[in-house]
Amino acid sequence: MESLLLLIPLSVVLVLAIIGVFWWALYNGQYDNVEREGERILKND
Repeated sequence: MESLLLLIPLSVVLVLAIIGVFWWALYNGQYDNVEREGERILKND
């Protein structure tokens, strides 16, 4: 039972960290143009 006192807050912190990283990537343009990267692989420069 004591382990739940550690695991529940730890999981909440982990979820908040994941949401924070996703938010940071979203607002820094990580997902702006995903089609371009797929086409870039196929082009022979």
